[in-house]
Amino acid sequence: MIEKGVVLPMFYLPPVEYFVLLNAYKPGILIESEEHFPKQTYRNRAHVFTPDGVLVLTVPVIKGSKTHTKIKDVKISYDFDWQRLHWLSLQACYRRSAYFEYYEDELAPFYEKRFDFLFDYNEQVLQFLLKSIKLKVDLQYTQSYESSYSQLNDFRNSISPKKEPGFEQKQYFQVFEERQGFQKNLSIVDLLFNQGPHSLNYL
Repeated sequence: MIEKGVVLPMFYLPPVEYFVLLNAYKPGILIESEEHFPKQTYRNRAHVFTPDGVLVLTVPVIKGSKTHTKIKDVKISYDFDWQRLHWLSLQACYRRSAYFEYYEDELAPFYEKRFDFLFDYNEQVLQFLLKSIKLKVDLQYTQSYESSYSQLNDFRNSISPKKEPGFEQKQYFQVFEERQGFQKNLSIVDLLFNQGPHSLNYL
């Protein structure tokens, strides 16, 4: 039994590893909402599987002043139509998957409606993902920034596109696996679109 709770960042279409942790620490999950925005992390990017390999989808953010910006204050940039690009990419990657059609009507509005703040956008996408996977978790949010936690397992910096995932991942069927081989720790949508209602059992 897991004694401690966990503190996690808020990610965009988080990787499978993130949901493994959500599932493992269900009773005690704290989401970091007071940190300064770090660049080049899953907070505004996600990895999906294309016929040519892994594609990085990035939500552009408005360039702030030189002072650090709190994650809750980071605004999404609409200088180019990234929502259309992401949605077309998701369709191209997963239209042939077993369950894409099952979820697309609920996911599509996230690529039509404009959201001001990255944190709010990610939070609403996360709620959709939790509901789709049927993973019931009680999310609490930090009230202030703490550099470290003695009573919680701190994963704020350990889940990163630059690091190997911290768990042994079992393979599941992926659409382009025959061409590229199994790709680890992609966005949770890769699991959801390929495994559908079996996703929770996988986690």
